[in-house]
Amino acid sequence: MKKRVLLSLFLAVTCFISYAQIPFSLIDVQHYQYNLAVSDSNNLVKGKALITFVSRANATTVMLNLVKKDASGKGMLVSGVTRNNQPVQFMQDSDHVVLNMPVRDNEQYVINIAYEGVPADGLIISTNKFGKRTFFSDNWPNRAHNWIPCNDYPSDKSSVEFIVTAPDHYQVVASGLQVEETNLPDHLKLTHWKEDIAISTKIYALGIADFAVNYVGNVECIPVYSWVYPQQKERGFKDYSLAQKILPWYIKRVGPYEYKKLANIQSKTIFGGVENAGTIFYFENSVGDKGIESLLAHEIAHQWFGDAASETDWPHLWLSEGFATYMTHLYLEDNYGTDSLKKRMIADRADVIKLSKKKFTPVVDTTGSKAPMNLLNANSYQKGGWILHMLRNKLGDSLFWQSIRKYYATYSGKNATTEDLQKIFEKVSGQNLNDFFEQWLYTTGQPELQVKWNYDTAKKAVSINIVQSQAIPFKFPLEIQVGDKKVVYDISERNTSKEVIVDKAPQAIVLDPDVKLLYHATLNRD
Repeated sequence: MKKRVLLSLFLAVTCFISYAQIPFSLIDVQHYQYNLAVSDSNNLVKGKALITFVSRANATTVMLNLVKKDASGKGMLVSGVTRNNQPVQFMQDSDHVVLNMPVRDNEQYVINIAYEGVPADGLIISTNKFGKRTFFSDNWPNRAHNWIPCNDYPSDKSSVEFIVTAPDHYQVVASGLQVEETNLPDHLKLTHWKEDIAISTKIYALGIADFAVNYVGNVECIPVYSWVYPQQKERGFKDYSLAQKILPWYIKRVGPYEYKKLANIQSKTIFGGVENAGTIFYFENSVGDKGIESLLAHEIAHQWFGDAASETDWPHLWLSEGFATYMTHLYLEDNYGTDSLKKRMIADRADVIKLSKKKFTPVVDTTGSKAPMNLLNANSYQKGGWILHMLRNKLGDSLFWQSIRKYYATYSGKNATTEDLQKIFEKVSGQNLNDFFEQWLYTTGQPELQVKWNYDTAKKAVSINIVQSQAIPFKFPLEIQVGDKKVVYDISERNTSKEVIVDKAPQAIVLDPDVKLLYHATLNRD
């Protein structure tokens, strides 16, 4: 009987896994509760997961993501699954736990999963720069299932709570608000955090370490905190306190802040920062870093773009990273002037051009569904930011910001695609933006221009010839400064010739003097 059950379950799993290659599962998780225990004697994590979900279809099995213990000894082993206090048959493959559990479309279920293991990734158990033991989640993009059973897709948002038992010398910070802290026997402490707002697993947060904690103040009733290593608390408190200045800037321009706190946390992470919802992690050396204000501005921007309004799937990552990149530039422009914006856009343009010479993919890169880490490049960040910059210049500040606010209001708490964003901008502006989105987001590269000019003394005119050398001609406005005169030409053909009447021969002409266009050019005088 056991062999027959296992064989039946294996066949169901094989079929289910082939279906589940599409990054949307057959369940919609409503809530996770993770009860975790860690110690100083080893890296073993003992867990109990209480998971509430709604089925999206009739099915005979339910699958969750969880990395299984491998030959190296790392990974998580499930010891039991129950529903209504009754055991549920299950099996694990290398990346999933599959429950032999019939479900009906649109019905809610609650399951308990007991498991333990040494995380292969996702929860980084290490020592910090001062040699102190630490535990930090590092879930982005789909690494949460290395240490917690979950539906590890950006499209599935849920509330979550972490109940952590750890040695009492640690402080614990996590998603949401702290609802309990209780001392236990044997020098242990229980800490309970709960996030009621539905968020993706990629931005769940858990940090267990020795911390110094500073309450910075409130921004529109939102408490702002800094959590830093005690050895750097003076500098850390000073650096991270900039968040109190940054947060209201976004609230004013984009919309309400979604979460009940903003905690900025010094941590161990493989990234410069991780935009965990309301509980942002920064790399260890962010304290004292000269770029700390722009880093804070970038990760705080993600609270709106990437966290509250999330991409439906990884190919649309620019809706997160491109937005955070450009919103950081706009914040710095507002505080330090237009020259700051121009300088950053020029640097970003150089990064985009450099990438385009070796990676021939569009911004909306469908290969990213299988390998989201590969999308952490200048297409998603700098080119995404440039696309917003060109939209701003195309529509004007008023329509641009109206569109941004409308997009956020529409998709906060939800997921969006690039097409969804396009529809919002078109509705607000009353313009057809199909050509713009097609060439900048779905077409590889950018305009590659060969520009030649000369001065005709008899005509007192400058002749300019513009050739697009890339495979597909783009449509764009090109501003050119000829002496004291600025002219704008709408370029759409592969070869364009123009003539500018001037009072005297210019020493040079300047392409895109106000830094409004993403392009690469060679400029020569005949």
